[in-house]
Formats: sequence, C-alpha cells, structure tokens
Amino acid sequence: MKATANLLISALAVSALAVQSCQKQPYQIMDSPNPWADEYAEYGTIDKMEHWGPYNVHDPYIRKFGDTYYAYSTDAIWWAPADTAASASNMPKEGKLHMRKSKNLIDWEFMGWAFDSIPSQAWDYVYPISGKNTSPGLWAPAIYKEGDVYRMYYCLSTFGSRVSTIGLVESASPEGPWQQKGLVVKTSDSTAMNAIDPTIIEDADNGKLWMIYGSFFGGIYALELSRETGLAKNEGDLGRMIAHRSNWQVENMEAPEIIYNPDTKKYYLFTSYGPLFTTYNVRVCMADHPEGPYTDYMGIDAASEVNTYPILTAPYRFQNHRGWQGMAHCTCFTDGEGRFFLASQGRPQSNPGMMDLCVRRMFFRADGWPMLSPERYAGDVETPLGKDAVYGQYEVIRIKDHFLPQNHEDRADGQANALLEDEVNKSVLLELSGDNVSDFANGDVFTLTYDGQKISDVKAFVGHDWENQKTTVLFTGIDNQGFAIWGKKIK
Repeated sequence: MKATANLLISALAVSALAVQSCQKQPYQIMDSPNPWADEYAEYGTIDKMEHWGPYNVHDPYIRKFGDTYYAYSTDAIWWAPADTAASASNMPKEGKLHMRKSKNLIDWEFMGWAFDSIPSQAWDYVYPISGKNTSPGLWAPAIYKEGDVYRMYYCLSTFGSRVSTIGLVESASPEGPWQQKGLVVKTSDSTAMNAIDPTIIEDADNGKLWMIYGSFFGGIYALELSRETGLAKNEGDLGRMIAHRSNWQVENMEAPEIIYNPDTKKYYLFTSYGPLFTTYNVRVCMADHPEGPYTDYMGIDAASEVNTYPILTAPYRFQNHRGWQGMAHCTCFTDGEGRFFLASQGRPQSNPGMMDLCVRRMFFRADGWPMLSPERYAGDVETPLGKDAVYGQYEVIRIKDHFLPQNHEDRADGQANALLEDEVNKSVLLELSGDNVSDFANGDVFTLTYDGQKISDVKAFVGHDWENQKTTVLFTGIDNQGFAIWGKKIK
C-alpha cells in the first residue's frame, strides 16, 4: 500500500507540473473558419427565408428559456438597392415579427412570424389617427416569462410621429400561438413620449415589474406593470422619464434595454444614439433600482440634458475587412450560468442595407461597468491566460462617438458611406509588453498604458477573430473618457 501511495503521489506531482507548464505556455493563434458569411445577397429575399438564420435581424430581443435561446425582432428584410420596387413585392403581406431559436448563439433557425397579421387591438388604435402613415410591420418586440405564461410586447407605430402603441400578447410557449391581452401604452402627438421599444425587468428586492420604453421623442420612461395582467399597474399611466440626451428634440436616444447583475447588485440601462444605418452606437448607465435614477460613467444623472458615457459599440473597422456600422439597438441576456451577452444588429459597411445578428460576450469591471468583446461570439472556450499569452502585437481600436450632420438623411447607400468613411473607428497596431502592461490579476485582468493614460481592469480572454478567421487573444476595457478600448492579438 505504501509503494502504491508513493507512486500515486509521484504521478499527481508530475501531472501538476504538466498542468503548470501548460498554463505558462503562450496562447497560440489558431486557424478557425467563420461559422457564417457577413453578406447574404443570395439569401436575403423572402423566398430564401429558410436560410435567414442570423440574417435580416433588426432590433433583436433574446432570452433563454430552458436550454434554448429565442430571438424576436422587427419586420425587416434586405433587398438590393437597385431592385427596391421588385423586392418590395417580396415582402410578406401577412406575417409580423420574426422568431428564431438557437442552442448555442451561433446556429440560428428562422421559425417564421409570431402573427399572421397586425393584432387588431393595436391597429384599431393607431390606424384611425395616423391613416396611411401607419407602419406596415411591427417593431421591437420584448418577451418575459410569468409563471407558466410567456408574455410578448410588440410595437405598432408611425413614421416620424408619436402615434404609437405597445401591445401585449400571451402564450403557453415561446413559439406561440399568441393571444391578444390589451394595449399597455398608447401615445399620440399630444403626449411627450413615444410608445415603442419596450424592455421588461423585475425588481430583485421587491418583485415589482417594470417596463422601460421610449424612443426619440421625449426620452426613456419607466412604467410599473401589474404582475397579474402584464398591463400598466394603473390604467392610463405612461410612467416617468428616466433618461434623455442633450438636444433631444432633434437627436435620437432610443432602444432601451435593461438587465440586472446579481453580483454587482446594479441595474444597467443601455440606450442607442445616432442614425440606424450609420453612426448608431450603444451607451450604458447604472442604477440601484430599475426605475432609476441612472448615472453615467462621469456620475451624471441620465435624466439631465447630457450625452451619456461610456460608449460600448460604434462603427468600427479592423484590418482585412470593410468594417461595421449601425451597431446598436441591443438586447442583453445571460446563459443561465453566469455569463452575460449583448446582441445587436450590425451592418457591413460594404452593404449597409444588410442586418446581421451580432452577439458579443459582456464582462464587468471591478467597479461594475460592463465591457464588450471586440469580436462577435463564436462558441469561445474559457482558456487560462497569463502574461506570456497576453504579450504580443495587437490591432487596437478606441470606440469614440462620431456625428454626421444633423440634416443627413439616414440611408443605406454610397452617399451615407462616403460621409461615414472618416467616422469609422479604425484599428492601429500596438505591441503589448511589460512596458505598457502591468498589475496582472488572475492572469487575465491588467492595467494598460495607452495614449498617455492608464486604463485599469482591462479584461483579456480567448475569442474568435472574424476578420482573419482565427482563434486568438482579445481584450476589452474602458478608458478615462468613457470610450471602449478593443484589442485583438495578431502575432
């Protein structure tokens, strides 16, 4: 027994040394093909819907039920600009709100539409007021589960006005069929707010249910809902304003999304700024309660007339790719195992009429602020890192805010791209070494000295390099001005 024990101890010691040695080795950049292409001209039209998967995704809302992720999104389909009239005839005459599902956040199945037509309760309110200006499709859905019932919120609106409503439907399944339950919020040109873009959050302390909504006109609002009905707790209540930007009457702040992190015990309000085809970008504020008050990176109340920081996404371009724009209207969610994600539409600059579903890992700094991966998620595996793995040559991007002229028409064509060309955040080369990297913690969190400032709590991890089709080391952080710092190791 003694000899056997000694052999076992020796074997364990050798095994431990092998693991130690393995962990000290620099991470190797490895070839890894992209799971799908960025452009989808051959699959974009209505007759190819079985191939849509991550394509034609606009205003996504994702939640995980059981072992499956469900994505719901606005009625939107790409068509070639030269074939606008012909492609318009391919738009479905019936069928509202896209539905998709996935087991891994990579392979998506398009399931069709939530409804055969616009729910009558919404149509009967909006159409008599707006007439021919009513949208032919539904916008920006949201979903949550109350007991055994799935509640979906949808928006019917008009172009360029506050004539809008947020309606509620319910089902015993996240795949439907859906039954109308009423209208939660109704707005018009006589109200301050616009009833679109809902998101739902439960107060972790008292169980109260809140809808956060609003877009462009009047800012973002918090409305308490009834747990029993899913409608407004007090009939006719429109909620109270919790956020809007400077110059809010002519510049948009829209697409609120809210999540709670039980580790930081904070609520996070994500909003989008800018034209959706071009400089669309995501920002975030924090609060102790779902109804606010929310403060930004500089400690400023989001309800005051300011532009909030930090900026988490914006148009960007790494080498070997034309770049991405329209990177906003986000949804945030967890995998049920403690990992957070953010997803949004993304428009390839080479063809900005296209809308790809872009899912990214989300990490949190020690002070609670969220940071996003510089690259889309592709099934990354948690991998131990250290100095040797992190050191090397990187492409680095600072995600700043940029503004096109206010009178610029937001459009997916060459004119918009020409104006955007100088506004895209482009990568530069940077060598990471002991000269600019310090304060390593847990082998993957460090302080980066960049452009004259020390950026703390930078997170390194292994992820997918979509531009070069590799698996490599990525990092993300937020600088002192509230701009995201993204990096990917290229050698």
